[in-house]
Amino acid sequence: MKQSLLHYAQLAAVVIVAVGCWQVLHPFIPALLFAAVACSSSWPLHRRIRAALGGRPALAALAMTLLLVVLVIGPCTALALSLADDVTALVDTIKGLLDHGPFMPPDWLKDVPLVGDLLLAYWQRVAASREEVAALVKSLMDPARSLLLGTGKAVGAGLIQLTFAAFVAFFFYRDGEALVGAARRVLEKLAGHLGDELLATIDSTVTGVVHGIFGTALAQAAVAIVGFLIAGVPGALALGALTFLFSMVPVGPPLVWGGAALWLAAQGEVGWAIFMVVWGLLAISSIDNFIKPYLISRSSSLPLLLIVFGVFGGIVAFGFIGIFIGPPMLAVGLTLVKLWSEQPGLIETDIGP
Repeated sequence: MKQSLLHYAQLAAVVIVAVGCWQVLHPFIPALLFAAVACSSSWPLHRRIRAALGGRPALAALAMTLLLVVLVIGPCTALALSLADDVTALVDTIKGLLDHGPFMPPDWLKDVPLVGDLLLAYWQRVAASREEVAALVKSLMDPARSLLLGTGKAVGAGLIQLTFAAFVAFFFYRDGEALVGAARRVLEKLAGHLGDELLATIDSTVTGVVHGIFGTALAQAAVAIVGFLIAGVPGALALGALTFLFSMVPVGPPLVWGGAALWLAAQGEVGWAIFMVVWGLLAISSIDNFIKPYLISRSSSLPLLLIVFGVFGGIVAFGFIGIFIGPPMLAVGLTLVKLWSEQPGLIETDIGP
């Protein structure tokens, strides 16, 4: 009887400690996961920097943390600061256009081959009901402003998590070998002889997804921002961030640079609109055709549906920082399921009596 009571008391103590640890760490889980993903995917670069610095782990960790701040946190901060201004200016511009006279079609519209007359007739039909269209658009302005400003606040909250993640990443870089050794010992107890294989699989999967998905999205966003700046499109940074997000879904970037081209054409900048289309086709969208296969071929890939689920599900679960957490987590889960399914008898062999 005493043994049973002692056993239940020990179990209750373990549960209380576990719940307490979860309550303490729960607010920082997104930052910890982001730091782990960033360190795992950039560990080869960290090793080279550490060797170049004479094997000093603290100095190499500081250099990698500063690099993380410059490449990720800095652009995200600039995005958060500019998003509110860009959204406000966009909404005010649209309201100003609606308050003025009827929308006159551009002179070049009727000269479009084959469909010019049809487009002109459609434009005139829409303009005839301008009051109804304007009322509808105006009624959507305030909800749209609130939604976009709420997105900006979410980005700001994500910046706090990213800042803490950079702090955590310093210690992950500095003490990475010790942390991996501890993880290896835990996995060895949980999975037996497959512990090392599980750790290597997780590392390869995270690296492949980060390089393949986010590397391509970052390249497309950078090229898109250059094109927007050259063409004089307002809100280039916000549009670049939108390109980064849309790069993870099918035919996403053309929705951004195509919309910019239409805006330029509506402003009478036909030449810049043509430039935007050419830049979008040859520079922005074509990156996906040769960078992503190269990056993914070096490690691991993830089905498109899981990429979409990972991006948007990560945002719902963790906020803005979830963009970087969701796809790697789903990739690791999928990889572990495949590994388990390819090991019949794994449970009986490694966990059984």
